[in-house]
Amino acid sequence: MQPADMVSLARSRWPHLDIHCLPAHEVAERLADDIAARLRQAVAARGEALLCVSGGKSPVALFEALQTRDVPWAKLTVSLVDERCVPPDHPDSNARLVREHLLQGGAAQARFVPLSPPLSPTADAATDTPDAAAARANAAVASLPAPDVLVLGMGADGHTASWFLRSPDLARALDLATPEHVCAVRLPDPPPQPNHPRLTMTLAQVLRARCIVLPVQGADKLATLSRVAQDASPPRLDALPISHILNQTIAPVALWLPC
Repeated sequence: MQPADMVSLARSRWPHLDIHCLPAHEVAERLADDIAARLRQAVAARGEALLCVSGGKSPVALFEALQTRDVPWAKLTVSLVDERCVPPDHPDSNARLVREHLLQGGAAQARFVPLSPPLSPTADAATDTPDAAAARANAAVASLPAPDVLVLGMGADGHTASWFLRSPDLARALDLATPEHVCAVRLPDPPPQPNHPRLTMTLAQVLRARCIVLPVQGADKLATLSRVAQDASPPRLDALPISHILNQTIAPVALWLPC
């Protein structure tokens, strides 16, 4: 499907979404401008703002653009939507990605709340489990306000956050009645790469956001988005996880597409 056709399909299928269409090479800069404006408005209204971001390779250009924007960084808190269960200096750590590509220059003034808070000095790292890490993450996230901007990504397999189809923990992550802000996620078989257990915000926590931002680029991801758009049934547990974001009307979603 051509990008312009995908934009038309998205607008007809999801009229409740705020859909942006622009050349692919402009997305990172324009999206950084949009997020910066939302964060400035949040600080002006409430004296502080919370930005939650996703990991992986896709958001690097956005992070590097956003860190240069005129934002009152000292009044911002930055946190993660999901994390791999690895040490914070591991190459696959989303916390490391954020520190290296977003929290630089003026943006280094922001307070960072990772999803993998460090163990206490008396704890045994060898016996630490994803569930124990999730308990620490829940305690950290519980003290945060509702996210002002929450940036999601989407894999070609239709996952978002760390909600993977056929994961044994998908139902737990998508349960809107759960009291959990963050849960541990075991990967499906075969697992996605990199193959690490994950921590992820639950759907209930994500939908607290004042604005969810979802940029989608690349032919493979646009093909997946087309599949989701052509499925008119309500989201089910066996549906692609991104459908639980696109088809809900609890939290506003800004969908950024190439055209």
